[in-house]
Amino acid sequence: MTMVKYRLFEPRLAPRRTKLIVPGWGGIAQPRQDGSLEQAWHCMPFVEGAQYGIELFYPYDTELRVSRRDGRVALDGDFGAPPDPDLQWPPFRSFGDGYYTYQLLLDLMVDDDIAIRTEPHPRYYTSAADDVPLAVPALLRTSWWPMISFVVFKAPPAGVTHVFRPGEPFMQMLFLPTTPDFTLVPMTEDEAAERELRGRRIHASRDTLGADSRWLSASDTVFDATYRRLLRAAIEKTRAEKALIEETGGEPG
Repeated sequence: MTMVKYRLFEPRLAPRRTKLIVPGWGGIAQPRQDGSLEQAWHCMPFVEGAQYGIELFYPYDTELRVSRRDGRVALDGDFGAPPDPDLQWPPFRSFGDGYYTYQLLLDLMVDDDIAIRTEPHPRYYTSAADDVPLAVPALLRTSWWPMISFVVFKAPPAGVTHVFRPGEPFMQMLFLPTTPDFTLVPMTEDEAAERELRGRRIHASRDTLGADSRWLSASDTVFDATYRRLLRAAIEKTRAEKALIEETGGEPG
């Protein structure tokens, strides 16, 4: 288990494991039945991906609106006098052409082999208003760097406004291996044949695995429970194998 320890300079950042909010940015409570409009929470890969990291909440009482005027980043918000003379104030400022920064002042301590990746909050992808701030991905190695002093956001295109509202999540952070230790190689013929056979078996079993929950969405897309049920089975299998290892002190047979 990865341990993430935090030190807050602004308590209202309120870091926590990202939660999918329904009704809310995760969609509305549309049942899985014929005629329903597809919602983000209907898609298990999105549900798992959206809850993979931690979310941070906008900690100020003043709303900030970010747009472009005359080709430049415009930051509209009244933050008043600085609460501390040592702070950059206002905490947002333009950065280069088309970007702006936020003085986050958050310390996240992880092990040497873990890095922290900044990401847009998953509600960026579900907002019909296109008003959610766009955090720029970056990888930080905080085992030896004891301060996330600022993060970078991309300004919206002309005619669009991104809004930071009090108490709303505005970005997400993931915890990843510091080194992307993988090699990209083609499958062997045997591996490819096994994967093809597995895919054909899943396809042939859809009537058994997911037919009782099959439904046709408002845009004529067929949904069923095949992936969700196989996912649950895979998770249970992994838990059982871990329990067996802990019980016997060895690998499962």
